[in-house]
Amino acid sequence: MIRAPYRLATPTGATLGLVVLQSDETVEQDIRRLFPYPDTALHFTRIPSGAAVTPETLTQMKTDLPRAVSLLPPSASFDVIGYACTSGATMIGAAAVHALVADNARTRAVTDPLTAALAALNSLQARSIAIVSPYIDTVAAPMRRAFEAGGINVRETVSFGEETEARVARIDAASIRDAALLAARTPGIDALFLSCTNLRTLDVIDDLEDRLNLPVLSSNQVLAWHMAVHAGLPLPGLGPRRLFRQ
Repeated sequence: MIRAPYRLATPTGATLGLVVLQSDETVEQDIRRLFPYPDTALHFTRIPSGAAVTPETLTQMKTDLPRAVSLLPPSASFDVIGYACTSGATMIGAAAVHALVADNARTRAVTDPLTAALAALNSLQARSIAIVSPYIDTVAAPMRRAFEAGGINVRETVSFGEETEARVARIDAASIRDAALLAARTPGIDALFLSCTNLRTLDVIDDLEDRLNLPVLSSNQVLAWHMAVHAGLPLPGLGPRRLFRQ
């Protein structure tokens, strides 16, 4: 055997991590679409999650989160790690999520879709919203309270009332668009928020913004935006319209 010499390369781009629910079929594809930079490293890990979205299955992830985060590459130094569950961050609490992630990986920042949505709404100077989600009432109500605790007035919630994750991932674009148009009838709103990382929202945002002349945000969109902000990545043209192009 001949031993060949080698050199070690130094990473030149951002290093991003994402904790994805075992049952989620959407967010990985969306994040890859939203980060097209060839020198950006994307590392994913999965966390056990129930087939149904309930307060009990969401809260259980608090126990499983340290192990899931520890399965990210231990040699990587992350610019930011995202926990990709809006309702999970609501039930566990964003501060607890961030602490659990930071304790189990080397990262400069941590975010989640709830935290990212609040930051995005603040950036857009939006203070009153309607929410579209797939959630059952026992998940939708705490989320409404979480937004209101963050200074956002939730004037209306429109929900598909679906707790089975496999069905959530297959709700079609036309249904999401119709629900958003229904929510947009709410008087006095500054923006719409399409909640859930498993909803296929990216391809309806630009059309909805054209129709409504309102910012339309979604869980995966705001998560990518906030990760890009933390990592110092350029934003214009990165994703759906108003948030990324303001």
